[in-house]
Amino acid sequence: STFGLAVAGLVPREIRADMTGSLTVDGTETRALPPAVLASRVGIVFQDPGSQLVMERVEDEVAFGLENRAWPVAAMRARVTQVMAEVGLTGLERRRSNRLSGGQQQRLALGGVLAPTPGCLVLDEPTANLDPDGAAALFDRLRALRAAGDTTVVLIEHHVEDAWPLADVVLALDRDGSVIDVGAPDEVLTRSGDRISASGTWLPGDRGPAGTAAPLPGSASEPAVVTASDVAFGYERGAPVLDGVDLQVRAGERLALVGANGSGKSTLGRLLVGLLRPDRGTVRLGGDDPARLPAAVLARRAGYVFQDPESGFLTDRVVDEVMLGLTDAERASAPALMDRLGLPLEAFAERSPYRLSGGEARRLSLACTLVRSPGLLVLDEPTYGQDRLGYEALVGILAAHVDRGAAVVAATHDARFVAEVASRVLTVAGGRVVP
Repeated sequence: STFGLAVAGLVPREIRADMTGSLTVDGTETRALPPAVLASRVGIVFQDPGSQLVMERVEDEVAFGLENRAWPVAAMRARVTQVMAEVGLTGLERRRSNRLSGGQQQRLALGGVLAPTPGCLVLDEPTANLDPDGAAALFDRLRALRAAGDTTVVLIEHHVEDAWPLADVVLALDRDGSVIDVGAPDEVLTRSGDRISASGTWLPGDRGPAGTAAPLPGSASEPAVVTASDVAFGYERGAPVLDGVDLQVRAGERLALVGANGSGKSTLGRLLVGLLRPDRGTVRLGGDDPARLPAAVLARRAGYVFQDPESGFLTDRVVDEVMLGLTDAERASAPALMDRLGLPLEAFAERSPYRLSGGEARRLSLACTLVRSPGLLVLDEPTYGQDRLGYEALVGILAAHVDRGAAVVAATHDARFVAEVASRVLTVAGGRVVP
């Protein structure tokens, strides 16, 4: 991610850093190019796409870069329509950008960057929040750009099955940022595959479904942790996201919520933990309305890990974030949990939560929730940004949490995670939950 930011000129100009060596775009040092000139040559989609959206309405976001480049109005309108179709947002032109799902925001950020047709395109985990159809469409688009031969693509991606065949050059970085290997994909795999795998990086063949989680014996007889009855909810009047949802999650269950971008998976998760209140129907967490529980009580009964983990951060140091509001016993258990998640306090305590990588920030958000041992844990795209070691640590910790009698609900597009973790899978579609 840091390398991508440097290609776009944001490091070290906008994000302060010590930078040595040479980095050129079109033969010119990025640090020598005026920001406006570099921005006209390099487009970047951040790991957190919502952070780069600047316009209130979807179509205005796509048009923003074109307006700044003084495109003629007729050409701009035609290009906006074309790009909206390419990224799968046709029909959402007047929707508020901040009301889109995480996957829809990722599509929108991509559309805004693609619209001016930059010569260099930097994409940081562009499929992380996309449903399977959206991910397939993105890779089709990248294949078309590659075939046309007039756009350089710098793709940072953990889903290597689709990314690897697109590459002319692979740059493999170790966990300390040093170069393991660089070169043609097949040559890198032959020379350095074992070392790359040992560093925790996914390789082609690693991310296919590895098996199916077995349902826990007797789970149907376990008490209900959370129940939703005839739940309806919409962010805007007359536009329901969910309507007539009935759901019961029992202790010991590992429930995966799947469905297209914008189907309401994240909204349902937030309703289950009381971050949203239904327009109609009821949600009961252990018999109580979670939206009415005091924060300190709710935090130990239900936890929510956001799709954008920074949304939940409150402090400027990792150690303060994970220790915030804990009892003495919980504080004592926090260091071991951080070790298991690959965030040892010896190395991470003084770092800013906002300067972590996407995968590290997601694991910190999980630690802040798990340290309170909530009976219900709701995760929104939990494997986003995770290398293989981070993924394996996540799966192991969730298994241990469920073994202690908790329930896990995960909204996800990750087929491997569903196959390995879920004991039940439900699809969110048409405002309802279906088997």
